[in-house]
Amino acid sequence: MDKHVDVAIIGAGSAGLSAAGEVKKKTDNFLIINSGHYGTTCARVGCMPSKVLIMAADDFHRRERLEEAGILGGEALHVDKRKVMSYVRSLRDFYVSSVMEGMSGDKTHNLEGQARFIEPTVLDVEGQIIRAKKVIIATGSKPVFPKAWESMKSQLITSDDIFEMETLPDSAAVVGLGVIGLELGQAMARLGVNVVGMGSSNTIAGISDPVILEQARENLEKDFPMFLNSRAELSQKDGKILAKSGSHEYLVDKVLLSMGRRPNLEALGLEAIGVPMDNRNIPVFDSSTMKIKDMPIYIAGDVVVDRAILHEASDEGRIAGYNAVHEEQQCFRRRIPMGICFSDPNIGFAGFRYGQIKDVDPVIGEVSFKSQGRARAMRRNNGHARLYASRSTGKLLGAEMVAPSGEHLIHLLTWSIQMQQDVFGLLRMPFYHPVVEEGLRTALRSIAKKIGGKRSEFEMSECYESCIDPLC
Repeated sequence: MDKHVDVAIIGAGSAGLSAAGEVKKKTDNFLIINSGHYGTTCARVGCMPSKVLIMAADDFHRRERLEEAGILGGEALHVDKRKVMSYVRSLRDFYVSSVMEGMSGDKTHNLEGQARFIEPTVLDVEGQIIRAKKVIIATGSKPVFPKAWESMKSQLITSDDIFEMETLPDSAAVVGLGVIGLELGQAMARLGVNVVGMGSSNTIAGISDPVILEQARENLEKDFPMFLNSRAELSQKDGKILAKSGSHEYLVDKVLLSMGRRPNLEALGLEAIGVPMDNRNIPVFDSSTMKIKDMPIYIAGDVVVDRAILHEASDEGRIAGYNAVHEEQQCFRRRIPMGICFSDPNIGFAGFRYGQIKDVDPVIGEVSFKSQGRARAMRRNNGHARLYASRSTGKLLGAEMVAPSGEHLIHLLTWSIQMQQDVFGLLRMPFYHPVVEEGLRTALRSIAKKIGGKRSEFEMSECYESCIDPLC
């Protein structure tokens, strides 16, 4: 018998679960349809297990600088790769169970199986017909795996596979030097794997600022060599994989493919119901409502590719869920984007990247962390940050950096950009001493000096300005 629901949500990841959270505020008549693993990409194969592996790698790496601080015996430390991976999986399972808490056993709102569209609001789930008033597509994405390399599949791994490995290999090539490739490549290298990185573009981690790119490569190549601007070639030799990049070649045990992710759309039958597609073969949708053009269908999460990270997927799921249960479609303003690569030092951006605004001639302020006080005290004095501001208004527009504690600096800058703060107002903010955040003040001062004018003369509020002291 056909099942009738108000909303059918295809996918039980971050976007799908967030959509369900909004939908259930208005109706209990909804269904989550999921094929394959339950649990978000972040908890199962992404953000969380990778950070556990990175933390173990960074802990072990610190032994190299213990002696200079008077702590002896660090050279006796060693890695048990099997125990490391077992530990990573144990925490991974905790994160997945936390995400899925409350879903298990809920037969009313959950249906396992592959959904396929028969009509815009009619789905076939392996023989079960679901009729919905609205449908939300939140099917996520999967790693790119070139068909030409299928014959070597047993020796190739992706971020979907690596945390299932019982141990780490002795040697590995990383093909693709985006965020995932850099994070996992550096972590493996610091845990004793002989790693080489290969990228087809002229950048890493999406860096567009040439100064930051140079600094990032300088730091990361202390852990493993990287070759850019050349497509990797793989072949089997003597039971291993021969990985080539230009004139460079390495014989390795495993190859980590981190060449991006593609949306899980092919099994849905979207072409049969006439869903309009863009030049990337992704449905045409409004990012402020998440509604697919001219259809009672919404789309959210990694499946739309643009902002493939948990907090963005959750936002999109909430927007889609809200609009799926309201007749009047609500436009939502998206948050200012930011991105963080949890390498050491962190790499990331806040707001606009340099490549997006270089043609508008922004004012640039910068700081090196090589001599920054707190960074030196932590013995993490590597990196560089560049901040971009409007020449006419002084408003902060964006930043790119490779920096110690960069994850925190990027948050502060992104919040400031979303609040439309200018550099003069930010310089009136309190900066504790000694903290890494003082580096931001150095960069802000550089911008203020270049813009000039009365506002750059003194970095404190005058008495007539608004006061938050309750005794004012």
